[in-house]
Amino acid sequence: MKTAVVISKTGVKHVHSTAHDHFDVGTYFEANGHGTVLFGPKYYNILAQAEQTLLSTCRRNRATIAWQRLRVLPRLINQAVGDAFSDLFLVDAILYLKGWKLQTWNGLYTDMPSRQCKVKVKDRSIIRTNDNETQATSPSNLQPALDAAMKSLSHSSSSSSGGIHGRPRAFVRPSGTEDAVRIYAEAATQADANLLASEAAALVYKLCDGVENLPSFVTNGKL
Repeated sequence: MKTAVVISKTGVKHVHSTAHDHFDVGTYFEANGHGTVLFGPKYYNILAQAEQTLLSTCRRNRATIAWQRLRVLPRLINQAVGDAFSDLFLVDAILYLKGWKLQTWNGLYTDMPSRQCKVKVKDRSIIRTNDNETQATSPSNLQPALDAAMKSLSHSSSSSSGGIHGRPRAFVRPSGTEDAVRIYAEAATQADANLLASEAAALVYKLCDGVENLPSFVTNGKL
């Protein structure tokens, strides 16, 4: 969609601060529904400058109508904590103005098939990641093993058909509440996503002192 994206650490407080710090209009939404739109000082400054120019013409043209809509936009969005109802009202307004049906809007983006799971470990503190949790930095052999699993799967016929957007990806991070490692995997097909999550879980169990049983869907086979 040609939209600037910044990857943030997991958690609403982290994505909120990232949206606030990096964008004049920052939008974030988590899979669980948390999210909102944030408007920075530059947004309001531009509207103030436009007001002086547009209102001096005393004409109601397209630019004036656009300015009026943008002016009331922050009043609809709850920027403090996020509000699902205000978000729905905003979506409804946008769809109305663009003349789109729900199916058109829904067709703009398609999720890749994914699988999430967790593996219990003796001590989650041995697992560390980089700032945005896209790479495991400890144990040192964990990320290379995950990279090898993703590379192996990307060579399979089912995943390679998806192009750059269909490339398999897997991320692991220590849980913030229990001695466990949370695993997320996605690929071009659900079968491949399940396979990659299975492989990632087996690697975490082996390299990070896993305890108890692996998730029921994990197999012993290698990619």
